[in-house]
Amino acid sequence: MLNIVDIGKKYDSQIVLHGIDLKIQEGEFFGLLGQSGCGKSTLLRIIAGLESPSKGAIFLDNTRIDTLRPQDRPFNMVFQRYALFPHLSVFANVAFGPSLHRIDKSSLAARTEEALKLVGLWDYRDRLPETLSGGQQQRVALARAVINRPKMLLLDEPLSALDKKMRESMREELRNLQRKVGITFIFVTHDQEEALALSDRVAVMNHGRLEQVSAPEELYHNPETLFVAQFVGDSAPLTGATCSIAGRKNEVAMTLAQNNIIRGIGKIQERQQGIAIIRPEKVRLTQLNLEGPINPEENTISGKIQSTTFRGSQTEVQVEVAPGQSIKVFIQDQKNARPMSLGELVQLSFSVQDTFIFPPGLTT
Repeated sequence: MLNIVDIGKKYDSQIVLHGIDLKIQEGEFFGLLGQSGCGKSTLLRIIAGLESPSKGAIFLDNTRIDTLRPQDRPFNMVFQRYALFPHLSVFANVAFGPSLHRIDKSSLAARTEEALKLVGLWDYRDRLPETLSGGQQQRVALARAVINRPKMLLLDEPLSALDKKMRESMREELRNLQRKVGITFIFVTHDQEEALALSDRVAVMNHGRLEQVSAPEELYHNPETLFVAQFVGDSAPLTGATCSIAGRKNEVAMTLAQNNIIRGIGKIQERQQGIAIIRPEKVRLTQLNLEGPINPEENTISGKIQSTTFRGSQTEVQVEVAPGQSIKVFIQDQKNARPMSLGELVQLSFSVQDTFIFPPGLTT
């Protein structure tokens, strides 16, 4: 287990990391997710030993390692830029690291073959890097990282230089590789889809602090802070006033403009302004029905269609529910669906349990 204890980093007067505490389990695929400049790559470089912390300590299986040189830590790092030797073959690139440790030729050849077969590049062993695609070059970099059999692989935005389809393909390959080798992967990314798809757990970082550490499903469905709710997944915030406790545990009522009242889950003080977050796929859009039965477990409000955008498998609909405030709705593509008109009055329904209400806070 990697135990990060109160790690801080300061450059002159600028604090980049504020006392990070984190435990990463052996064999875990762990994601560090956040916007550019949030401190995630700095934390990874401190783990690798490429930077020194201003305070705190790092332990690997109860042994302190933050005082060790990078080469004395049982980690390998994969960067966004592959840094392959252009004049060496794929085989020679992968074999380069172990060859510095005076391993006998037969063992070196066997380990290089094993690493290249792990990433599916054995048939490309005699090729030069310039003849490979971006995805293939990244796989060479991965083979070069795992051949030394590290206890942990540190990946700093390794897929960001690839196009969308190649990134999606490499995601699956990365996950499969991690399962095969069984070592801990710590993966830095600003791409939430990447983090959710790959990771066993994700740490969301914001301005050098940890906002939430959870499994991807928990992160998406039960955000603990306003930043996480807005950064992870799609949403449109609704601002309201005069929050009140609605009766049940953690249930809050919030008044929107035009006296619409919605209920949701939140930790907020009475009469405090609130911000409600609703996932677009959780909202049901129907024709306006002022006399129909109301489900007590749902919020039901009316609104006016502002815009519709076709996105292939779904249509995005913006519905104005108060002056200057709208809710985004995702509707799965249906050939025979009734067309919607701009300006049409509609009804929106969404579960109280899928509505999250937060006090205003730092979100960027």
